[in-house]
Amino acid sequence: MPSPSTSSSRGSKRQAATGHCLGAHMSVAGGLHKAIEAAAKLDMGTVQIFTKNNNQWVCKPLAAEQIEVWRSTLEEHGLVSPIAHASYLINLAAPAEELWEKSVEALVVEWQRAEALQLEGLVVHPGAFTTSSEPEGLERIAVGVRRAIEAVEPKYCRLLLENTAGQGSCLGHTFAQLGWLLERIDGAKSLGICLDTCHAYAAGYAINEADQFAAMLREIDSELPPGSIRALHLNDSKKPLGSRVDRHEHIGRGEIGPEGFRLVLADPRLAALPGYLETPKGTDPETGEDWDKVNLERLREIAAGQ
Repeated sequence: MPSPSTSSSRGSKRQAATGHCLGAHMSVAGGLHKAIEAAAKLDMGTVQIFTKNNNQWVCKPLAAEQIEVWRSTLEEHGLVSPIAHASYLINLAAPAEELWEKSVEALVVEWQRAEALQLEGLVVHPGAFTTSSEPEGLERIAVGVRRAIEAVEPKYCRLLLENTAGQGSCLGHTFAQLGWLLERIDGAKSLGICLDTCHAYAAGYAINEADQFAAMLREIDSELPPGSIRALHLNDSKKPLGSRVDRHEHIGRGEIGPEGFRLVLADPRLAALPGYLETPKGTDPETGEDWDKVNLERLREIAAGQ
């Protein structure tokens, strides 16, 4: 699957200067392109957005002007590897037929929007099986994603299944589950994985311990096809190892701490991937600085061995 056209000399220079392509999930209030402008102002190399209201099922189609402004603004600021996150309303593992059908239809719409914007990825949580079972839920996800691939016929944008913390009946908290889905769906050119550090830690992967981090990488090699991981969500965790609770914290200030991010950013395969912050928004009360700026600087310090 080809990457979007970027011709982004400034984006590549920014990545070369920092050693990593880092960004964050940014607000699209005032227009999708506003996220790019906000990201560039904080010296980000990439950006993640919602292409529609995350709390609503329906949305207006993207206008040609919106798409053109998005692409021209991306080109102007030189950001690379832009992605979107799908609505949290979507549950592809839902046993209830009405919710499952609604979820598949919503995924198709979001994926089509990501294609129109020529985004590199669309991140989605696999789903929760609720009143059914893990095998049934996994099969529902596989069927739903296959249907979405047939409807969208993606050319630019991969669907990125995100590993989860395993809260409640949420699926995708082990690489065995994610590997099963990739094999069952059989859409290698259309799919990938987004690895979330907070979710991995909460699911029981001690990524802040060198031997356990290495063990996780061996599990990834064993369970996932080569090159499956396409993006990183870089978040610390408010909750302890194996808590199965998804609560993001600022970089280095949570249960993972600096060491986990040092290991991630030092690994040759993971360090080459674009990374996106989903840490809490606002300003640091001690410095008055934007939290995204604080977290990005901390990641860059950790990557530099500080």
